[in-house]
Amino acid sequence: QVQVVESGGGLVQVGGSLRLSCAASGSILSIKDMAWYRQGPGKQCELVASITSGDSTNYADYVKGRFTISRDNAKNTMNLQMNSLKPEDTAVYYCNWVVISTTLNQYDAWGQGTQVTVSS
Repeated sequence: QVQVVESGGGLVQVGGSLRLSCAASGSILSIKDMAWYRQGPGKQCELVASITSGDSTNYADYVKGRFTISRDNAKNTMNLQMNSLKPEDTAVYYCNWVVISTTLNQYDAWGQGTQVTVSS
């Protein structure tokens, strides 16, 4: 079984920065893709950024140039650096990992979410 836990959310003013982290634990053999999603008030869950096992990144248009996704496979961690935050970035942010376990099963693991609130 694989568990992922996010941290780093909080309250920040417009234009400020936050760094979200996500750590995975469990019987992990290898890590495939990772991603950050978010769900704002009254909105559907949407993809924010993703990173492949080959470190290829993809960003939603509304965060390009402001957010940076990164991963550290050795430490089983993933980060999302968020700069120039806007009120519309207010949401619960979730990390998602696609991993292969030591039993050769593929898991699509989700964290519990971390709240990011941007005040104007």
